[in-house]
Amino acid sequence: MRCIIVDDEPLAREGIQMLVSHVPGLELIESFSSADAAALFLANNTVDIVFLDIQMPGITGIEFAKQIPPKTLVIFTTAYAEYALDSYEVDAIDYLIKPVKFDRFQKAVNKAAAYLQLLNSPKADSFDTIEDYFFVKADRRVFKIYFKDILFIEGLKDYVILHTDDQKIITAMNIKTIFAQLPANIFARVSKSYVVNTTRIQSFDNNTVFLGKHEIPIGNTYRTFFFDEFVSKRMLNR
Repeated sequence: MRCIIVDDEPLAREGIQMLVSHVPGLELIESFSSADAAALFLANNTVDIVFLDIQMPGITGIEFAKQIPPKTLVIFTTAYAEYALDSYEVDAIDYLIKPVKFDRFQKAVNKAAAYLQLLNSPKADSFDTIEDYFFVKADRRVFKIYFKDILFIEGLKDYVILHTDDQKIITAMNIKTIFAQLPANIFARVSKSYVVNTTRIQSFDNNTVFLGKHEIPIGNTYRTFFFDEFVSKRMLNR
């Protein structure tokens, strides 16, 4: 996988560069101190992953992430944990807190590799809803998926990934389109990148929905709707 580093701090760039050098199959193509320089490079070069700082002079990492080509994945690297939710609003694959530990770095890279494999696999090209299930094409087959079996749906650039208990299915469709076709009494959009099956929610707090081993972030834009429509109406009063 080809990657670049974008960070205005020289020591931070060296730290990520060292981590990259210890991951087989991960190739560092270039390193930049500003988003402007990285943007010029991306306009003429193909990159799989961008390790991107958030707080930088001029264009911030959040702003720059919105300009990155759809098939290039973003992993944020920053010293500020409070930006985590914002990172999910721009389809970031992961969010690493400085100083970055190698095992956490490796986990983020593995996640990116899995997503790239999905993106490069045969894509689904249809979605038909019938009663309590729908059909979707993927890997030269038609899958029948019951609403009740979906844990959550994840948006990734111009695709969505359907997560069930035992499989992931990718379809070439944006999350807004698929969400509009799902039963509104079952599914809730909790951020720009995630739709959850409310019947499968095990617990939640103000920022996160928990579905088994999965932790789904609640975006600021969707928080009020989620709590008003799916929580308040079902909350037992004392």
